Amino acid sequence: MYRYDEFDQAFVKARVAQFTDQVERRLSGEITEDAFKPLRLMNGVYLQLHAYMLRVAVPYGTLNAKQMRMLAHVARKYDRGYGHFTTRQNIQYNWPKLSDIPAILTDLASVEMHAIQTSGNCIRNVTADHFAGAAADELADPRPYAEILRQWSSVHPEFSYLPRKFKIAVTGAPRDRAAIQVHDIGLQLKKDENGKLGFAVYVGGGQGRTPMVAKLIRDFLPEEDLLTYVTAIVRVYNLHGRRDNKYKARIKILVHETGTEELTRQVEAEFAELQGGELKLPDEDIRAIESYFAPPELPERAEGWGRLAEQQKADEGFSIWVRRNVTEHQHPDYASVTISLKPIGGIPGDATDVQMERVADIAEQFAFDEIRVSHEQNLILPHVARADLKAVYDALLEEGLATGNAGLITDMIVCPGLDYCALANARSIPVAQAISERFGSAARQDEIGDLKIKISGCINACGHHHVGHIGLLGVEKKGAELYQITLGGSGDEHTSIGEIIGRGFVPEKVTDAVETIVDTYLGLRQSKEETFLDAYRRVGPQPFKDALYPTAVEAA
Repeated sequence: MYRYDEFDQAFVKARVAQFTDQVERRLSGEITEDAFKPLRLMNGVYLQLHAYMLRVAVPYGTLNAKQMRMLAHVARKYDRGYGHFTTRQNIQYNWPKLSDIPAILTDLASVEMHAIQTSGNCIRNVTADHFAGAAADELADPRPYAEILRQWSSVHPEFSYLPRKFKIAVTGAPRDRAAIQVHDIGLQLKKDENGKLGFAVYVGGGQGRTPMVAKLIRDFLPEEDLLTYVTAIVRVYNLHGRRDNKYKARIKILVHETGTEELTRQVEAEFAELQGGELKLPDEDIRAIESYFAPPELPERAEGWGRLAEQQKADEGFSIWVRRNVTEHQHPDYASVTISLKPIGGIPGDATDVQMERVADIAEQFAFDEIRVSHEQNLILPHVARADLKAVYDALLEEGLATGNAGLITDMIVCPGLDYCALANARSIPVAQAISERFGSAARQDEIGDLKIKISGCINACGHHHVGHIGLLGVEKKGAELYQITLGGSGDEHTSIGEIIGRGFVPEKVTDAVETIVDTYLGLRQSKEETFLDAYRRVGPQPFKDALYPTAVEAA
């Protein structure tokens, strides 16, 4: 893991001191809320529906047990005993007192954590594949490059006040687990015909009011040109991005209005002027950062194979968990474990202080002191010996963290919605809980197979509904909540934006509508191996429309 150097420590300490003074002046009435707003946003503090909210950065989703224990401490001492893990691999606290936030930031700084650039019109937390450094299909670990981008972007003087927020994601495998094509910049590590490492560069993806899939503007960018090219992209955006209308201010709108070809020409021209300058990454600097992310030494644990088979036969719950939550590792004796934060009927993405501390204990004992946060609002233990999987499962089971549903219908991405957010139109959480309870049976979930439901409480799409296989968007109509359904979205290497299927549903009818969609899929799939998304792409929306709106079929 990356460790703060002297500059990092001094920088974060100075920012905490600066913000402490700003908070004191706000509390004394010396500055107004309007004047305070840009200051608090620079430090991850939002004013939500009922209280302030603090968003803490987890760069590229990687943290250790000491840091997880600090997150638990913050939840217990300053909040209501829990935190909410987000789709940006961050954690949010929904109930801190403004007067306590300087103390929270001081505590976080003691374990090399902060809340800088988790909000505002700046380059946000750079995200990465949550299996980075462990995935069997990985070409190279993307986290060193994410760290390079973090260092470059932190309080960048040219890019601190962009037209709108700006998000970057990096993946190091052919299978995209970082949703790079719905980011402002998406980077995929690859090799050229000579085996040289570089990136495919995507620009202009995003969700929200105008969802768009990013455009490939460079098929191969040498790794030493990473900062130069990203700088060129952000410069073009900073110069030409709309500032007169925040709904049209994202780079995706610039790409759309300018055209991919012309936008690429401008970026390449800017790149040509910068190329070979001080932004070029020396190989020794890349390798130095890379050394921080060297995988742990993994001793041979061949006994795990036979032991695991016996344990699965003896414990059905464990067997289900292994099938769904255990992922192949680069080392044959090891695996990566997904800790589901989606218990049946629970609040997706939430973890209590006790649960966070237990995850820290397990990571120290069984996972080489490493934890990841996924953009799908789960936690990951990237390096676990197969021989230790049963012990890990048993420990998680004691804390309600052993739900074996990764990738299944109850493993939903859900925003906080109207229970917390001042921007929301509808409550996402109760809808998710009702769906989870309806489909909670392990047998039913297994029958359905891979299916991603994503729920947003407003058009800002914090729940990524646009790329859900089934997406649910909460809207307001005549003062009442209504839920619009989209089908066929995906956030992987074959990214697609879901299609609106028809008129919306009132809250009490949403779960029935989802069940109708699922039953329609089960009735038309050609085999159990044909996933919901594959079936939808084969048959299109009409069978689902006919099932959801039978009166329209009869009228026709």
